[in-house]
Amino acid sequence: MRMRRKKNLQARMERCAPWLIQDPAALRGNWRSLKADAQELRLELGCGKGRFTCQTAAAHPELLFVAVERVPDAMVMAMERAREMELGNVFFVDADAAKLAEFFAPGEVDLLYINFCDPWPSNRHAKRRLTHRDFLLSYRAVLKEGGEIHFKTDNAPLFAFSLMQFPKAGYRLEQVTKDLHAQGIQGIMTDYEEKFHNLGTKINRCVGVKEALPPEAVQDDTEA
Repeated sequence: MRMRRKKNLQARMERCAPWLIQDPAALRGNWRSLKADAQELRLELGCGKGRFTCQTAAAHPELLFVAVERVPDAMVMAMERAREMELGNVFFVDADAAKLAEFFAPGEVDLLYINFCDPWPSNRHAKRRLTHRDFLLSYRAVLKEGGEIHFKTDNAPLFAFSLMQFPKAGYRLEQVTKDLHAQGIQGIMTDYEEKFHNLGTKINRCVGVKEALPPEAVQDDTEA
């Protein structure tokens, strides 16, 4: 469902200017200049309204967080959260996930979050899924060796698809679960996650750890 256009969007964006990175390519290789003492740089793809982003940043003031979001109407809400919480270790980028290598240098990112991305259920749209092998291969360009991708979704078919894609792109799977909150709430939830968890929807989660690229990970454009 398309998010409703926010009133006074431009004015609201301007009030959050300190949290918005206007020229992310200019920071390529130098993101830690935003927080010189940052122990890690963590990147989130599709932060939505920013609950997970901001609460995670607040819980880890020693880390630097960058959230990439293509929908300004969602991002402004996330930035307003950061402003209200007076966070100095989280910043936002209005961009496409396919352009990460233009914004981050090789090995610059320690950890990447993908939370509840669009499942693109039609097989003909499989390559648009953020956990498709082609995307996962592209993330390798910015993740450090041993860097991690933390992936959560409520969509069981997408999760099954993703579990096959990670090894093809040179990621070792860890912490695989099809019912993350079975024994109680685990970690910080997104707004979407809380809503569907309360409806009884099971949350899937896994961690992909970047390791040596296997020979079979060479791209095959004929494969979905």
